[in-house]
Amino acid sequence: MPEAGVELELARAVTLGYEPSGEAGLIRCHSHGFPSPLARWHCHAEYELHLISATSGEAFVGDWIGTFDPGHLVLCGPQLPHHWRSLDAPPEGVAQRDLIIHFSQEPIFEAAEKIPEFVEAVDLLKRAQYGIEFFGMAESAERHWKAIDNARGLKRFSLFCELLANLAQCTDYRLLSGVQASGGNDIKAINHLAARIALDPSRDMSTAEVASELGMDAGRFGRLFRRATGYGFVNYLNRVRVNKACLLLMQTERQVVSICYEVGFNNLSNFNRQFLEIKGITPKEYRKRSQRRLEAGSDPAI
Repeated sequence: MPEAGVELELARAVTLGYEPSGEAGLIRCHSHGFPSPLARWHCHAEYELHLISATSGEAFVGDWIGTFDPGHLVLCGPQLPHHWRSLDAPPEGVAQRDLIIHFSQEPIFEAAEKIPEFVEAVDLLKRAQYGIEFFGMAESAERHWKAIDNARGLKRFSLFCELLANLAQCTDYRLLSGVQASGGNDIKAINHLAARIALDPSRDMSTAEVASELGMDAGRFGRLFRRATGYGFVNYLNRVRVNKACLLLMQTERQVVSICYEVGFNNLSNFNRQFLEIKGITPKEYRKRSQRRLEAGSDPAI
């Protein structure tokens, strides 16, 4: 399992495969295998376009928990925590699992003020603050990654703009997280808490207990938590637990009552009520629909 805290990257070591900023400029490409020191729960100040090229497993983006397979393509905004955990990697690991592009937002947002064509990219990047998963673009994204990785200067930038344009025009996508990344020390503390909840939603915790842990009174904590996540603390916790339950309903044949307790609910009736409120269907119906979609070969997520 990834570590319980979210790691904020202030600087990246070139020894881990990152291109030196002086050589790469705005766009920086890298790739790595699994396991790797880079495969962990973390966030950073840059946008990240992330393509999985091998293995399957669990993905964590903000408060979203789901599955991934080769071809999984996600664009994460700045400070949005994320992690991909392979569950079927061979004992010796895999040499290449992740193809990644990092880039800063400021030059693009500033350029859009003078160059109208960049407005399209800005709209895309604003959506990416919640994490965007794109469908049907894996092959194209991999070709672009290789071309960008091999290019430098204006040629690299033009290839990157072409990739951004393709992503901006893609209509087959979904927003992943209900959490929009935020800044400030108090908000960062809330983001650390949200990361911890995403990794272990079953832990019994109350608003008062968590507020005390962060050195806040319950009222201030509640306001900050809603500002950072868009949800009240209990509502957020229930949503993460339900997301985890969805994963177990899709991947296992375990009884609903067993899943209910594993994700942190203390009785089945409350679990069923929260699941219906959040997903619009019951856990049993969710399992039936996901099985039908898997049999049909389509995306099982609902």
